[in-house]
Amino acid sequence: MKIVCESGATKADWRVIEGSGQAGEAKQLARVLTGGMNVSTMERSVVEAIILEAAGKLPAGPYESVHFYTAGVITDDIRIWLEAALKDSFGMPEVEVQTDLVAAARAACGHAPGIAIILGTGSNSCQFDGKHMVRQIKSGGFILGDEGSASYIGKLFISDYIKGLVPEEIEKEFDAQFPGMDYPTVVANVYHPTGSPSGWLGSFCPFIIAHYSHPYIKALVDGSLQALIDRSLRQYDIDKYPVGIIGGFALAIKDILTPLLEKRGIRIRAFIPAPIEELVKYHSC
Repeated sequence: MKIVCESGATKADWRVIEGSGQAGEAKQLARVLTGGMNVSTMERSVVEAIILEAAGKLPAGPYESVHFYTAGVITDDIRIWLEAALKDSFGMPEVEVQTDLVAAARAACGHAPGIAIILGTGSNSCQFDGKHMVRQIKSGGFILGDEGSASYIGKLFISDYIKGLVPEEIEKEFDAQFPGMDYPTVVANVYHPTGSPSGWLGSFCPFIIAHYSHPYIKALVDGSLQALIDRSLRQYDIDKYPVGIIGGFALAIKDILTPLLEKRGIRIRAFIPAPIEELVKYHSC
């Protein structure tokens, strides 16, 4: 038996599988959902408690291997600590700890070379050779990067809003849907947040996308996606390999993004809302 876990910020999806020996085929024996993890920002005791919770709910081993994907694996020290915690919790199996970007690449490309994009609240991307990431253009986060993401689009819109650049008809609808959105509120949520400033900025995207037919909104959204293409995708071998796109936000804007990519000769492998099902297939053999 193997364990495959894919963790986002809000939830972790744990699967127990029994491989068939053939790629893409696996028998799923159990599934458990726990709280999510970002292992570079959360207290280690909290992460360890979540792992122990999963171990207590999943079937007893022995396990052949554990494949654990999460955000925040940014140092060797973090990786070593996670490997030890997983081994202790699941009976000392072989353990693999990887980033959420590797999860995206394996989900999007399988065992073939290609390019993967995460497009959600934030954005990230890499080129994959079928086994390893061979090139990554750094995201930069919601301040320095995240082009094309929900937070990036929300940031552009809110920046225009506080400067009086949003067309009057859009501004009136926005004010009606988000009353009390004054300058101090914007500053507090972006620069003195009690929560996630990127998540707050991204929360306006459903309103923005719903008004995509307006020329102002269309230019804003298309421009942000063009920035993703120009500043990240063009640095990969997009003439050779298709692009797999991961994330619920990506799926929500599929009809907008697809023609923009195709117009520039970028082939699309698939839109995948979440990596876990494809990761199960990846680890089935």
